[in-house]
Amino acid sequence: MKLRNDIRNVAIIAHVDHGKTTLVDELLKQSDTLDSHTRLEERAMDSNALEKERGITILAKNTAVEYQGTKINIMDTPGHADFGGEVERIMKMVDGVVLVVDAYEGTMPQTRFVLKKALEQHLTPIVVVNKIDKDSARPAEVVDEVLELFIELGADEDQLEFPVIYASAVNGTSSLSDDPSKQEHTMAPVFDTIIEHIPAPVDNSDEPLQFQVSLLDYNDYVGRIGIGRVFRGKIAVGDQVSLIKLDGTIKNFRVTKLFGFFGLKRLEITEAKAGDLIAVSGMEDIFVGETVTPVEHQDALPILHIDEPTLQMTFLVNNSPFAGREGKWVTARKIEERLMSQLQTDVSLRVESIAPDAWTVSGRGELHLSILIENMRREGYELQVSRPEVIERMVDGVKCEPFERVQIDTPEEYMGSVIEALGQRKAEMQDMIHVGNGQIRLVFLAPARGLIGFTTEFLSMTRGYGIMNHTFDQYLPMIQGVIGGRHHGALVSMENGKATTYSIMSVEERGTVFVEPGTEVYEGMIVGESSRDKDLAVNIVKAKQMTNVRSANKDQTSVIKRPRILTLEESLEFLNDDEYCEVTPESIRLRKQILNKSEREKAAKKKK
Repeated sequence: MKLRNDIRNVAIIAHVDHGKTTLVDELLKQSDTLDSHTRLEERAMDSNALEKERGITILAKNTAVEYQGTKINIMDTPGHADFGGEVERIMKMVDGVVLVVDAYEGTMPQTRFVLKKALEQHLTPIVVVNKIDKDSARPAEVVDEVLELFIELGADEDQLEFPVIYASAVNGTSSLSDDPSKQEHTMAPVFDTIIEHIPAPVDNSDEPLQFQVSLLDYNDYVGRIGIGRVFRGKIAVGDQVSLIKLDGTIKNFRVTKLFGFFGLKRLEITEAKAGDLIAVSGMEDIFVGETVTPVEHQDALPILHIDEPTLQMTFLVNNSPFAGREGKWVTARKIEERLMSQLQTDVSLRVESIAPDAWTVSGRGELHLSILIENMRREGYELQVSRPEVIERMVDGVKCEPFERVQIDTPEEYMGSVIEALGQRKAEMQDMIHVGNGQIRLVFLAPARGLIGFTTEFLSMTRGYGIMNHTFDQYLPMIQGVIGGRHHGALVSMENGKATTYSIMSVEERGTVFVEPGTEVYEGMIVGESSRDKDLAVNIVKAKQMTNVRSANKDQTSVIKRPRILTLEESLEFLNDDEYCEVTPESIRLRKQILNKSEREKAAKKKK
């Protein structure tokens, strides 16, 4: 069996924020790839604006570095389970993974999620314990935790013999010793371990071509671009090839362009062979999991499995009294076109039209859908969305719902209230670990619908000191009854106009206000959260009557509390079933589906 020793294909996997993108930056800087005059931005791989702001990776990216004559293709993957659709497909493209684990936090839910995907594909693992320079680092315990996780996930004997490197990606240092004082300013240990331990791809380039698409990109000039790996054979520009679709149909086309990856650039190449990761253009409707083969030798690779969505929301055309004021794209046709173009590259998304101006959009989690809404809002779209709902499924004739594995790190004093709150949401505790320093780690299995809207409550319950991570675990039989939801009613405006300081002061004692003085409001718009469990209609636009009588103790200066301004995620969490979130490029407003108070009351009576 011939091997291509000049190349290695590896994916970097980790939980959110454990430093994989920073590590990739360092590998780029310290390899023989970039010219001396290329300046790298921080987290150069996170290229879109949202990724830079939030400090998370949303889309998988690939880059290639040159190290002592070997080309290393590196895939940087997202850590959030909401983008798990990206991670699974990448596992097919590589021969090994670099698992990055925080030297203090240790293994987390997403570490488990991404590692499980890698072990299922029988990939060779390397472990990098990152952030070794932290005062609170506990490298020895973390390596034990990783080993336990490997055993629990059913790793085979070869996989359990993983090499460990200790690094601080931020400082650009690494070493094979867990003693922080022995860190050296080099990434050589990482490179050497990759070349030594990750298997080289098999060189079967004299056999018939097989190229499988794992990621999609879109470009206005060349249309859809399929990114994937050449599993065997060769492919060259100008070749006539067959594309075997997911349903078994076959389309023939000519390869118009091939791209290889080098550093942060995509360069045009003329041919590629077994083991290469490349991008191919020339096919209009290429999709993830499809195979490109020679016309005379059509032999498809197994189709890639992509996890099904677990959450859905209704997207609607904005029909509030302020519709069309702030957005550039407001019509049903424009919104539908945008959703369809999202489907071109996002494989975990489903869009279904349910009315001329409404669509059901399903995704892998709240973050997945809120990132889509945020992107649309920034591009000038105006729309309304409903409360997220979980997708139920029939499994062997039993009605099932998605359950999530929840891991919570919190100071001990808040433990009781966290356990009680999750108990009310029908979560089952699976594990409780004392981490030390008065910190405790709790692991639960909870129905996903119980977690919708829990984050805000959790943060106020733990005074912002708690950290919660959750990831989809499995479908289990449905729990009866209502779970989760909001305990408080809403303060709903009964008038149109501008909010005044005077009326906000009179409303303050009835709940928390969401609007500042001078904000335009309309009848049926939610302007705050009530302190009771029922909705309350309030007049927030009333102005103070002026009189010509002066009192002896002149009016004290009015001071109002700062309003609580909700982010997009908080607004989606706040929603109840009879409410919409109105999203425009400039504002995020909450509203009742029925704006008129008396009509709303009639509808509520009917429902009862």
